[in-house]
Amino acid sequence: MRASGGLRFLRRLCRPVAVRALGTMTHVSTQEPVAALTFDDGPDPVWTPRLLEILDAYRARATFFMVGQAAHRHSGLLRRVAASGHAIGNHSWDHPSFPSLSARARRAQIRACERALAPHGQRLFRPPYGHQDIWSRLDALLLGYRVVAWSVWAADWRDRSPSTIAARVMDALRPGSVVAFHDGLVDAVDEQYFDRGATLDAVRLLLNRLAGTFSFVTVPELLRHGRPQQVHWVTHGSADVMAGLRRRGDSPAGGTSAAKSTGP
Repeated sequence: MRASGGLRFLRRLCRPVAVRALGTMTHVSTQEPVAALTFDDGPDPVWTPRLLEILDAYRARATFFMVGQAAHRHSGLLRRVAASGHAIGNHSWDHPSFPSLSARARRAQIRACERALAPHGQRLFRPPYGHQDIWSRLDALLLGYRVVAWSVWAADWRDRSPSTIAARVMDALRPGSVVAFHDGLVDAVDEQYFDRGATLDAVRLLLNRLAGTFSFVTVPELLRHGRPQQVHWVTHGSADVMAGLRRRGDSPAGGTSAAKSTGP
């Protein structure tokens, strides 16, 4: 019994160290009214330019986690995003679920996307679908990437109502939040969802309602406002939950995460 109790104590002692070393960033601890909007699966030649116009109109900066294949195809748009002052992160070459790949294939995905984003990409990585296990997390670490998930899940890939999407985000938004949207879609539950018009309208609503209240910055800028909060993020599919977000205090809201399931 003493040995078992000692093992539990050792695990509790080691867990904070492991989370600091291998944890996934979800938000930043700060009291300042600042947050990061992030957009996955682009760049898209139809929707990303329109989104850039909205962000520019409200003087908001964002972080775009781009799919390498799309960035390679639309290199001019990649350069435009960077020139507009936004940050660009790695979202793999063609958006597979990383736990289903070999280590060699995962590293090849990240490196191929890195080449497509050069010289504009930063050492930020978001796993496709949010799917991650300890081994894929280690691959990103070995390649020098900070893994960035989210604390506010817009679920904009499954809703067509801008007001519903905007309200969902506003209900969960806190100082230091990282919000996940999509300016493109690699996969969709229905063909209609490839149309990102609802997302763009939701972003416009959000920025209009919070004008003068919140500032929206890139993830690298957000990191200058406070200490990054990292959790043990392991998820393989829609039935999984992000284990590290279950404890009170791990989300900026001081409660459980608003994002309990994964999506595109």
